[in-house]
Amino acid sequence: MPVFKKNPFGHILFIKKWIIRILGLMTHQRYKGFNKLEIDGSEVIRALPDRNVLFVSNHQTYFADVVAMFHVFNAALNGRTDSIKNVGYLWNPKLNMYYVAAAETMRKSLLTKILAYVGSISIERTWRADGQNVNRQVKMSDISNIGKALADGWVITFPQGTTTPWKPLRKGTAHIIKKYKPVVVPVVIDGFRRSFDKKGLYIKKKGILQSMHIKEPLEIDYENDSVEEIIEKLEFAIEQHPSFLKVIPMEELLAYEEANKERMWRAKKA
Repeated sequence: MPVFKKNPFGHILFIKKWIIRILGLMTHQRYKGFNKLEIDGSEVIRALPDRNVLFVSNHQTYFADVVAMFHVFNAALNGRTDSIKNVGYLWNPKLNMYYVAAAETMRKSLLTKILAYVGSISIERTWRADGQNVNRQVKMSDISNIGKALADGWVITFPQGTTTPWKPLRKGTAHIIKKYKPVVVPVVIDGFRRSFDKKGLYIKKKGILQSMHIKEPLEIDYENDSVEEIIEKLEFAIEQHPSFLKVIPMEELLAYEEANKERMWRAKKA
């Protein structure tokens, strides 16, 4: 690879590779040390095409979620099966991987600017800015930038646009799916909200079992499915549909608690 080769956004790939390696080494213990990340679906990652893949996920912290995905996806592509053991996978990271983030977040500090260089597609939120509710038009350049990233590789997005659970999905994600027709891969995460602060920069609690479930690509009729139908498919796929808020019977709750104890025991044993 030429030293000064750039991606479509002008980032020098040699620099991006070294940032991923360094940040990966710095963050690995957050998922394979202080806490344990349980992974399911590495085989899905290995079966995907190199370009035009859109990962849609629920959201729990600003940065810990997407950093974990960079670890898991690269580990899977380098032969790990549901594991991020042995950080050698960081030596050859996938460089055409991007994530959608709020522009105001990515401009706040030197650290966020470094994280942006890793692969942020910074967009202006249409509903929230500087802690205030707003109502503004979608910038077409934001949409085209996501399309540019899809044409180059993989894109991770959090369609709720917030770390608060059960919020409605933004319709812009469905419009992007209809326009660019990517392979859509749902990801469901858990445990990150308990492990980290809201930004995902600081460890809040140790010994938490985190999980990441990468599901099979969704079946979507790009021409005939409506925006509302696509949104509903995404809500069910990332387990954020309102129906998931049903009251859980006591016997199911007790069974869940027993299963959680078993997961904690496995985490401590590992």
